[in-house]
Amino acid sequence: MFLYSGLSELNCHSIYPDWNLTSDYASLTITISIKEEFVQSSKFSLVKKSEEEEMFVKEVVAIFKSLDTLTLLNQEFLEQVVNSLVSKIDQAWNTNARKVNIMKHSKK
Repeated sequence: MFLYSGLSELNCHSIYPDWNLTSDYASLTITISIKEEFVQSSKFSLVKKSEEEEMFVKEVVAIFKSLDTLTLLNQEFLEQVVNSLVSKIDQAWNTNARKVNIMKHSKK
């Protein structure tokens, strides 16, 4: 087995020549550390064809209708309009979405 010399996580290995029994190969064990990882157990969602989804879509349409494109004279103004758009859509999402717990039997 070949180990990458720069990867310290895989360089914690031991060779056991006495474990070979009838084989002419020596046994090799590698200790690999497992890093702790956060697994999200909830998310915000809109139920399809619900009143909340309808309200969210209506609010987003209203946001786009009220968008002032006359001030888009340079990149700075464009960035301001886009940031405002993102903020307003996030606010509409947070108002209408609900928190759903993810379980092993949850639908994708």
